[in-house]
Parts: sequence; structure tokens; C-alpha cells
Amino acid sequence: MPEKNVVSWTVMLGGLIEDGRVDEARRLFDMIPVKDVVASTNMIGGLCSEGRLSEAREIFDEMPQKNVVAWTSMISGYAMNNKVDVARKLFEVMPDKNEVTWTAMLKGYTRSGRINEAAELFKAMPVKPVAACNDMIMGFGLNGEVGKARWVFDQMKEKDDGTWSALIKIYERKGFELEALALFSLMQREGVRPNFPSIISILSVCGSLASLDHGRQVHSQLVRSHFDLDIYVSSVLITMYIKCGDLVTGKRVFDRFSSKDIVMWNSIIAGYAQHGFGEKALEVFHEMFSSGAAPDEITFIGVLSACGYTGKVKEGLEIFESMKSKYQVDQKTEHYACMVDLLGRAGKLNEAMNLIENMPVEADAIVWGALLSACRTHKNLDLAEIASKKLLQLEPSSAGPYILLSNLYASQSRWKDVAELRKTMRARNVSKSPGCSWIEADNKVHMFTGGGSASHPEHGMIMKKLEKLGASLREAGYCPDGSFVMHDVDEEDKVHSLRHHSEKMAVAYGLLKVPVGKPIRVMKNLRVCGDCHSAIKLIAQVTGREIILRDANRFHHFKDGLCSCRDFW
Repeated sequence: MPEKNVVSWTVMLGGLIEDGRVDEARRLFDMIPVKDVVASTNMIGGLCSEGRLSEAREIFDEMPQKNVVAWTSMISGYAMNNKVDVARKLFEVMPDKNEVTWTAMLKGYTRSGRINEAAELFKAMPVKPVAACNDMIMGFGLNGEVGKARWVFDQMKEKDDGTWSALIKIYERKGFELEALALFSLMQREGVRPNFPSIISILSVCGSLASLDHGRQVHSQLVRSHFDLDIYVSSVLITMYIKCGDLVTGKRVFDRFSSKDIVMWNSIIAGYAQHGFGEKALEVFHEMFSSGAAPDEITFIGVLSACGYTGKVKEGLEIFESMKSKYQVDQKTEHYACMVDLLGRAGKLNEAMNLIENMPVEADAIVWGALLSACRTHKNLDLAEIASKKLLQLEPSSAGPYILLSNLYASQSRWKDVAELRKTMRARNVSKSPGCSWIEADNKVHMFTGGGSASHPEHGMIMKKLEKLGASLREAGYCPDGSFVMHDVDEEDKVHSLRHHSEKMAVAYGLLKVPVGKPIRVMKNLRVCGDCHSAIKLIAQVTGREIILRDANRFHHFKDGLCSCRDFW
């Protein structure tokens, strides 16, 4: 170019910075005969984006005149590079601040987790723009102050789609699934079109709650927005349907794509494993390898779990031993945990213990937990004591090992040991998570706790249904197994009767509310107890209904008196 003016130099400089070519931009900047505010500000931003703060500050200090954009760029540079205190000093001496400056400073505090200082700054802001409010919602929420995040949301007179998606994401991450669904519904009623992040969050919520009706509604929105063609979205959709117990639709979404990424393959393999279809999981695994897709460490967690859930010890051992040689995937602690679980479920407890002792790395709580679970099933107290003590060293505040070992002691009338363990639990303030189950009916999620809780508005009707079911089950040969009240670590407290376990109450409600011909889908936060498992098999038989139960470990498909787990869970 024969003659270059200030604009020419600035445009070229901006292009290089935009393209991430900061070194070339710096050389060009040094060649500029007259460096105006725009060029200097651009260069400051480019250098800060690469963490070159001293160079950026040198340019800033040499500027004869600085406008609000230059000040904000330097403050923002310090803030996003965790130099929040330096940013604040510059912020305090800045002559005139605008909304962007305040927001940049605020973002520095929220990003570094200094939420109290962020809250003070937010309170002092003369004008609170939407971007600053959104940042405070995320800041409060990620800090666990969900109520304050909602308060900021409710105070906002104007909201953008980022506002809604921020609070939905907070609800999703912090376990407020019902609140997330309610907010998503409010968002739709107010005519706000869901953006990509909010849809991903709400699909995750639908999967966690197993809220299939809501999940289908979101899927239909994805189809209308053409988001369903995105591979990442499809992976989330597959996971949602699998967690909701609708493996058929999950597989249909999977089959739509000729080119599948590793996340999609892993999702469907894990889905078949969790639903007890080990043969199908292995079939998809071999199909994946034949297609040229390389399995990763997540793939093998799904495959080995599938072998464990279906008792395929030989296949599991072969796959585990060939991970490195055939598939070039290192065996991690998670894979050893899967193998301990596989061997333990099959009753090969000594082999499982031998595997732990020969691990190349220290066994973690997941590995010892797998062994402890197997000891419960096969009533091996000696190994249970070893596993429990290891677990208590690794996770002293976890109630599971205490309760399991206590119940094993009780089964052998070692009451002194039971009392000692309970005393230790009280001293350490360790408490057990209460069992609860839930079911979706009439487009709402209904929660149930054990012990005949009367909190549900239709409690009386549910109790009558349970009484009627009890009579039918006794005629079919059902005899309640009281041993599960004493021994099973993951179920409702011992004082609660088997009849009032939360999963039975949810199934009874499903029989009342879910139309005939549709599966009854129940979720439980803990492992289903053996008595409930036997009872639900018979309920499926005497009522002719299909019942799908998701517990903390896996899915159980009950139909015609049988379960997909083949009583192996």
C-alpha cells in the first residue's frame, strides 16, 4: 500500500490480534508512526489475552491520553489473569468509570471466587447492567448461595437469555432439579426462546429426575431449532433417554448418525450396561472397534460394567487384560474397580482381593467400596472388615461402610461391635442419607420417602393400593423378607417396615396414575433392597404391567414376574 494512514495501521493491527497472531501484531504496533488510542487499546487487549501484562501495562503507561476503553481494557486484563488486587487499584484511580468497567472488575472477583468482595462491589454499582447481574447469579450460585442467586434474578427488570440459562445451570449443578424444571417452564410461558446452554442444562436435569415427559418436550424444541443435528446435543439426548429408562428412543437417536463420536458410542454402551443388556453392550463395543472408532478409558468402564452386571467373568477378564495390548488404553483405578466388582459379584472374593493387592496404584474408595458391596452379598465378614477399615480411612464421613459393617455384625449377633460402631458414628456426626423414590405422573415429579410418610396429598389412596397389592402378592406366594430391614446398607432405616419402602409407594402411585399400556418408571436414590426387588417382580406379574426401576446402581426392567438383571445386582 503506497500510503498508510492511522486507520490502515489500526485495521491491520486489529486483524492480527483477532487472528491470535499477537507476536506479529506487536511487531506491527512498534512500526506504527503515530500510535493513537484505538491502536494502543487494541494492543493492550491482545497482550492481556496472552497473559503478557507487563508489556500491556508499559503501553498503557506510555499513552499520552487514555479514554475509558483503554482503562477498562487494562483493568479487564488484570482481572482475567487473576491479578484482581492490581485491577482494583487501577479501578480506584480511574477518573471516569462506565458500566463495562464496573462489570469487568466484578467479573474478576467472581472468577477468582471472591464472592463477598464481588457482592460489595455489585451493591455499590450505580447502574446494574444485565451482564453484571448474570455474572452475580453465576458467582453466588457456584459459591453455593443459590437463594442469593435467585434474589438477583428476581430483582432484575430486564433479563436476556443468558440470565435464564445462568440460573437454570446453577439449579442443575447444585441439585435443585425441580426448581430448574419450574424455571424452564416459566421461561417458556414468558415467551423467552431457550438458548443452547439452557437446553443442555435442562436435558441433564430431565435425565437426573428421569422426567421423560419434559425430556420429550425439550427434544421437540431441539428438532424445531435444528439443534438435534448437532452431535454433542445428540449425545446429551441419548444420555437423557437412557437415564429416563427409554433405551429404545436413545438407540434411535444413536442410529440416526452415520458418523458417531466417542461420546455417542460411550453413551449407548453405558446405557446397555446400566439396563442389564450386557450382550448388547459388548456387541456395540465390537461394532465400534470395527467401524474404526478408537475406544477410550470411559468406553472400558462401560464395557467392564456390562460384564459385571451380567456375570460375564471370562469376557470381562479377557477385555481387561487386552486393554493395553490391543486397544492402547492404560488400566486406571476405575477399571480395577470394575474388575473387583465383576469378580465380587460372581463370588470370587479372594481373586478380587488378590487383584487389589497387586494393583500398580493405591486402591481408592471406589475399589474398596466394590469389594465391600460384594462382601455384603456373599456375607464374607472377614474381608468386609478389611474393606470397611480401608474405606473409613479414605472417607471417614461416609455412612455406608459403618452401616454395612454394623449390619453384618448384627447378622452374626456381634452386638457389642454393633454398639461400638454406632457410637463412633454419633461421635463423628455421621448420618445416613434417607431413602427416597420418585415418579413422574400428570407432568409432575412426585417424591416419596420411606416409613409410610404421609406428606403426599394422596397418601390415603396410596396406602389403600398397597393394602390391596399386599393381598394379591400373598396369594401369589410372596413372603416379606425381614432380613433386608436389618442387613441392607442402602435402604430405609431399620425401624421402617418393608411394606412402606419408598419404591413400593412410588410403584403403587404409578399403578394409580400411569395409563395401562405405558411403563411405570420409578427412580430411587439408593440401591433397591432384595425384598422390594422380589415384591416388584410379583407386582409386575399380577398386574400385567411393565415397571422400570432406576436405583443408584442400575436399571431393573420388571415384566411378567422377571427382571432384566436376572436377580444379579
